[in-house]
Amino acid sequence: MPPVSGAEGGNEYATQVASVAIGSESAAGGTGPWEIGCDRYVREACGGSGGAAAVRSNGAPPPASGVNIIGMPPRLSVGAAWAADAAVDAVKPMRSGLAVGPLLAPKDIPPSSAPDVVGAFRFLCSAGQLSYDDPIVYPGQPGKAHLHQFFGNLGADAHSTYESLRTTGESSCQNSLNRSAYWMPAMLDGRGHVVRPDFVSIYYKRRPASDPACKTEGKACVGIPRGLRFIFGWDQTRPAVAQPENAVHTGFKCVEGWEPVTPTAKDMVAPMKVCKPGQHLYASLASPQCWNGTDLDTADHRSHLAEPRPGRASSGQLQCPRTHPYIIPQFTMTVAYRIEQGDDPARWHLSSDHMLPAALRRPGTSFHSDYFEAWEDDIRLRWEAACIDQMLNCSDGDLGDGHIMARGPHYPKPKVSPRLVPVPPAPDANANHGSHAGGGD
Repeated sequence: MPPVSGAEGGNEYATQVASVAIGSESAAGGTGPWEIGCDRYVREACGGSGGAAAVRSNGAPPPASGVNIIGMPPRLSVGAAWAADAAVDAVKPMRSGLAVGPLLAPKDIPPSSAPDVVGAFRFLCSAGQLSYDDPIVYPGQPGKAHLHQFFGNLGADAHSTYESLRTTGESSCQNSLNRSAYWMPAMLDGRGHVVRPDFVSIYYKRRPASDPACKTEGKACVGIPRGLRFIFGWDQTRPAVAQPENAVHTGFKCVEGWEPVTPTAKDMVAPMKVCKPGQHLYASLASPQCWNGTDLDTADHRSHLAEPRPGRASSGQLQCPRTHPYIIPQFTMTVAYRIEQGDDPARWHLSSDHMLPAALRRPGTSFHSDYFEAWEDDIRLRWEAACIDQMLNCSDGDLGDGHIMARGPHYPKPKVSPRLVPVPPAPDANANHGSHAGGGD
């Protein structure tokens, strides 16, 4: 898979905030019944082995006229359950109880992503809760992890499940149509404070399912499986070993306005020597693209996903491993931390950096993130069908089909307040948080 533009999300906030005025453009006027086609290859989205997917929720307006979901070439890969023996059938559709209609607004169809080769779907999140919980690595064990900065579902905690995320919690990501949970190590200022980010930009991308490259770089380009969860980036189960393979999509840089003032680095050391008050440290990380087609999670919370590898020597093309043949939308998250007068950026570090041995302990080296999917089903299917499979350039929660996710009450402000908060006390002052065996985060 060749690299695609925007992988670090450097100008994502400018693109989204400057170019989108919700409700200022006329609706494209959806008419007639609509549904998502379903057959034995998309059983997971349909909750069975045939018939129409029951995914339209509580008054959600249909896609705009002219946006064809049924019969999109090729068949829409909803839910990613293309493998005949896909284990994702175990996760059935679940109604959230949300009134979807009021959470959407009209929006003209966005432009194509061309000359890029991927469809793009972007939105913004604000900083959510700080917690020593990790519902993937330490489910049902509050306070056992290192300190995490959550965003997305504001009710996520150690007891979270797919069911609880889908049915409860407001969201700091655009609005509650995305109740997925995202979390990462908290940023610490070395003076007893957590540095909360001004915003987090999320950027999903993938080639359209109709692109012939989907069958040369893998078996098929498919959607995100319902309830998928994983960890990506640095692996805490191997802290004493350098992990360049897990830092392929990691980047730190200093930014002023929307222009980088440093090259992208693999840790925070070089950028933080340059970053000055009024500038931002951008920390970026991208998820793997290749899925094994059967597992929503694995014991290490990683091995059901993989990175593409060099294929035939003559072509130089990257390909998903045969064990992980399904290409899912990759997402890049970019976290923006503001530098202010009086800060000492050289002291900043991540809450998981203490797990590194002295020889490898460079601030930012332990950057990683967790993801627990809990999108409103029909909304995810709509942006996959339009933004991704029609190769559109969708920003600020634009679904690409004549509607956009309205900005909810937790949509990020230009500057987060408060920016610095005291590091919360650990539930167990004697615990060595985050270093317990049996986890990946």
